[in-house]
Amino acid sequence: MAATRTLVAVIAAFLAVSARASKYTREAGEFRVVRLNQVWEKAQRLQLSAVKLAELHSDLKIQEKDELSWKKLKAEGLDEDGEKEAKLRRNLNVIMTKYGMNGKKDSHLTDTNYIKDGTESDTLDDPRLEKLWSKAKTSGKFSDEELDKLWREFKHHKEKIREYNILLETVSRTEDIHKNVINPSEENPVKEEVLHNKHRELKEKLRSINQGFERLRKVSHQGYDATSEFEEPRVIDLWDMAKSANFTEKELESFREELKHFEAKIEKHHHYQKQLEISHEKLKHIEGTGDKEHLNRNREKYAMLEEKTKELGYKVKKHLQDLSSRISQGLQHNEL
Repeated sequence: MAATRTLVAVIAAFLAVSARASKYTREAGEFRVVRLNQVWEKAQRLQLSAVKLAELHSDLKIQEKDELSWKKLKAEGLDEDGEKEAKLRRNLNVIMTKYGMNGKKDSHLTDTNYIKDGTESDTLDDPRLEKLWSKAKTSGKFSDEELDKLWREFKHHKEKIREYNILLETVSRTEDIHKNVINPSEENPVKEEVLHNKHRELKEKLRSINQGFERLRKVSHQGYDATSEFEEPRVIDLWDMAKSANFTEKELESFREELKHFEAKIEKHHHYQKQLEISHEKLKHIEGTGDKEHLNRNREKYAMLEEKTKELGYKVKKHLQDLSSRISQGLQHNEL
C-alpha cells in the first residue's frame, strides 16, 4: 500500500511539472475575451521566442483588463460616442503589428529578440534612424553593453512612430466620416470632443517622438553621459515629458523617485527575460539527450521563469500605463 501511494505521488508530481512546463500550449482558453484567445492561438503558431511570447502575454492581459472594464462601462451606457471602444481596437492593432500578426510580412514573424539576436536582427524602417545607428556603431564611443542599450532606445523610438501612425490613420478615418455627414446640424457635439481629444493625443505623441529623436541624435554623436539620471528608454521618455507637464517642484521630485523604482522594476524584468531565454535554449538542448530526469528538472525551472517573466511584464506595463496617464493629465492641464 505504501509503495502504491509513493508511486501515485511520483506520477502526480511528474504530471504537475509537465503541466506547468507546457502551460503555454494549454493557455489558448485562458483569456475571457474571445478575440484575445484568437490572437494568442495565432501567436503560438508563429516562430516567436520565449521572451516574445511572455511579452505578448503581458500585453494581452493589459488589453483584457481594459476590454472587460469597457464592457462594464458600455452596459452602463457610458461609452455612447464609442471613443473607448475605438481606442481598444487601436491598442489591439498596435499589439498585432508589434508582434507581426497584422497580416503583413515583416521581420517580426521570426525571432527578433534583441537579447538573443543582438543588434543586427531587425530594421528601423526610417532612413534617419538607420543613419544615426550606423554612425553610432562605427564611432567607437560605445561598449557592447552600451550598444545594446542604445539599440533598445532605437527600437523603442520605432515603436512610438508606429503607434503614432496608427493613431493618425484612425483620426483621418474619423475626420472623413465626420466631413461626410449629410446634415451638419445633426453632428454630435460629443464627437467634436472625441476628435479634439484624438488631436491632443497625436500632439503629445509627436512631441514625444521629436524629443526622442533629438536625444538619439545627441547620444549617437556624443556617447552616453555618465551623469545621466535614467538609462531605460521608457523612463527617459516619461521623465522628459514630466518636466514639460504642469507639476509643482514637489510633485516632480516625487515623480522622479517613482521613476527610479519603476526603472529598477524594468531592470528586474530584463534579468528574468534573459534567464528565460537561456533556460529555453538549454531546454531545447536537453530534449535531444533523452535524459528524462534532467529534462523534467529543467522544464520545472523553465515554467517558473516563464511565470515570473509574465508576472513582471504585466506589472511593468500596468505601471507604465498609470505613469503615462498621470503625465498626460499634467500636459492637458498646461493647455487649459
